[in-house]
Amino acid sequence: MRKGSSRTRAALAVMAAAVLGLAGCDAVGRGSPAPEVTKARAAKPAPVWDRSPDSIAAVGDSITRGFDACTVLSDCPEVSWATGSDAGVDSLAMRLLGVTGAAERSWNYAVTGARMADLPEQMAQAAARDPELVTVMVGANDACRASASAMTSVADFRADFEEALSTLRTSLPKTQVYVASVPNLKRLWSQGRTNALGKQVWKLGICPSMLADADDLTSAASLRRDQVQQRVVEYNTVLKEVCAKDRRCRFDGNAVYDYHFGTDQLSHWDWFHPSKDGQARLASIAYRTITAPRPVA
Repeated sequence: MRKGSSRTRAALAVMAAAVLGLAGCDAVGRGSPAPEVTKARAAKPAPVWDRSPDSIAAVGDSITRGFDACTVLSDCPEVSWATGSDAGVDSLAMRLLGVTGAAERSWNYAVTGARMADLPEQMAQAAARDPELVTVMVGANDACRASASAMTSVADFRADFEEALSTLRTSLPKTQVYVASVPNLKRLWSQGRTNALGKQVWKLGICPSMLADADDLTSAASLRRDQVQQRVVEYNTVLKEVCAKDRRCRFDGNAVYDYHFGTDQLSHWDWFHPSKDGQARLASIAYRTITAPRPVA
């Protein structure tokens, strides 16, 4: 065999391979990804968290019922941060669903005075509505007891919260949950104690573990308030940890706890619960958390 012929055949083979390679590229389109890549992109799952849920159920305590925001010692659900209809508050439901949607597809199962132990039953009621989002704000009453020693234990608080989420997940595995932190009760005491009328209302039994003897600054009273405050911090840790185990649960990152409620944000009936302005601030925190691209760190 001549060396020239061998080299010629080798060159032709290389050219043929190049042509076939170009043909293969053209078969899937110039610059197009390989079929395997296209298939992988098509199979990419949708985001777990929906930033625009279409229905809302609220569970919790007096804050979500708008207690003392309109009249003394009374619920006022129309100004609720979660489901209210008051335009000045612009509740979470109104922001997400619009006025008509909020009226038709939001429900408030919160109860004034409720504690974490009451949440499983409320969650069962909420689940019956098949909502796309459930809002949770509870825990203040677990700390607001007759005395510091009567506060709900951290272990019981955790067990009841886990039961409440389990109750929801049994029937609605994909419903989203927004969890608000427990407010800073000591800061509320510090703000409210400047008002004489508020302190008189406190004597009717509002959060005695924190608010009793509001002007008592002795070491014993300070220790009691510090114990209540520490328990609130521990409750918020529980809310964060339990929520983090659920892919469709978002905690507010202590945004409610960290918010500095001033006198404008407090009820002018008891100087402890949120006013209409305070309710609007809570709605803003919830909306920001729920519509964020990623969970709060």
